[in-house]
Amino acid sequence: MRLLLIEDDLDLVRILKRDLEKAGYAVDVAHDGIEGEYLGNEGIYALAVLDLGLPQRNGLEVLKNWRNRQNALPVLVLTARDAWYEKVDGFKAGADDYLGKPFHSEELLARISALIHRAHQQPGGQLQVGGLILDENHQRVTTETGLSYELTGLEFKLLRYFLLHPGQVISKSTLAEHIYDFDSDKDSNVIEVYVNHLRRKLGKHRFETRRGQGYVFKEQVE
Repeated sequence: MRLLLIEDDLDLVRILKRDLEKAGYAVDVAHDGIEGEYLGNEGIYALAVLDLGLPQRNGLEVLKNWRNRQNALPVLVLTARDAWYEKVDGFKAGADDYLGKPFHSEELLARISALIHRAHQQPGGQLQVGGLILDENHQRVTTETGLSYELTGLEFKLLRYFLLHPGQVISKSTLAEHIYDFDSDKDSNVIEVYVNHLRRKLGKHRFETRRGQGYVFKEQVE
């Protein structure tokens, strides 16, 4: 999944980008409100982590502008401000969740996971689809027969995206868009290789190839 981090504290950005990437997310960063608002309108992100105290355009204005454009991007707001009324203003502007600074990365990751699950109408906690249980904390998948497999970073990113979009035709370019950030070389051939890795571990029948279109994760297999 690809996330947008809008934060001007460079030390915090370095820490959060490292922790988010370790958790299997591709992360793009904007350091001011104008760039962040523009990127958030691109329609390529699963979620935005938005600081309120941004230069050039504050986070609350960015959020209001997104919602005025009917942009439904899930947004987790970060702020160093403790006043309850500022949190209320954020929720009224369209925030989906709020986290005050300072915070632990584990809490941020848990909140991000919950928001992404909710956005895809999946229950919180472990991701369970089509008989598979994906442990996002340890990047491990368990089948309905109890077999458990450790996943490489790219296998995990791909499988999580498939489980959040069961039954949908997903092109290689879409997969590349959501597992790589702007600074990465997007290689669709690599995606094909790792989809085949997942097929060997979990069964070829789960990942249908649609020629000229992409792949479909089959939640129910006949």
